[in-house]
Amino acid sequence: MVRSMPQAPVIFDRALQRVRRQRAAAQGGTNFLLDHTARELGERLDSVLRRFELAVDLGTPGNQVRRALANGRKVGAVIAANPLADGSDTTLKVAADEEALPFREASLDLVVSALALHAVNDLPGTLIQIRRALKPDGLFMAALFGGETLTELRQAFAEAEAEIEGGISPRVFPFPDLRDLGALLQRAEFALPVTDVERLTVRYASVFALMQDLRCMGATNVLVERRRIPSRRNTLARMAEIYARRFADADGRLRATFEIIWLSGWAPHESQQKPLAPGSAKLRLADALSTKEIPAGEKAGR
Repeated sequence: MVRSMPQAPVIFDRALQRVRRQRAAAQGGTNFLLDHTARELGERLDSVLRRFELAVDLGTPGNQVRRALANGRKVGAVIAANPLADGSDTTLKVAADEEALPFREASLDLVVSALALHAVNDLPGTLIQIRRALKPDGLFMAALFGGETLTELRQAFAEAEAEIEGGISPRVFPFPDLRDLGALLQRAEFALPVTDVERLTVRYASVFALMQDLRCMGATNVLVERRRIPSRRNTLARMAEIYARRFADADGRLRATFEIIWLSGWAPHESQQKPLAPGSAKLRLADALSTKEIPAGEKAGR
């Protein structure tokens, strides 16, 4: 009997997300976080001592990453794989969802993604598809929002809703954390997986200026379990008071945290460095550190 694989829970309304990103792009809003991430991705890729002939920019909501790749000398052809693929630039485009990649196995040298993969419903499945689409020794590099992103806004809304409405509603994405993402890279069988985190603090004149920036980035609430009616005015006003009281600097400007988690991993290849087998070391750690080894169970003398 063939058993079907369990489906990933549906957390995000991805159709609504596409609509909101399309609206934000049409309005010409700026996305300073994507600009920053694209520059950082380009710099990280410059440190890799090889060239990638065929690359895919997966799901990035803009062309900033493709511009960064074009400015360097490490990448040949770039394909933009995005549900909103359009004719806004000359890059080869494929209308594709991040959860259903159309690329054949072992066909790509590089896959990059910026500020997109935190909003897929089946991130483990997406990572497995990316690894399979890479040629042996192909590279995956991505940046996505982490768990501390917008923590101030989450706390202020939760306190205001609990106080005024007697309960809270989901408003901010359940962003993944660093440890979980490292485990997912290993689960997808990437070789040499690396994760690190970058925290940015952006300051605003008001919480409503922050919310306007989120709308311009197409990064508003698309949770399936979101409240479907507009927020009450008194709840919004109380949220703004709480935010200003708890997260204002001395000059009155408000802090907003954006945590960006960086991922990288390689499709396995026989040329890659392998960890040593247990028990194969030729030098004792105590000798290397020029110290005395204390057997397990004994306490060091004072």
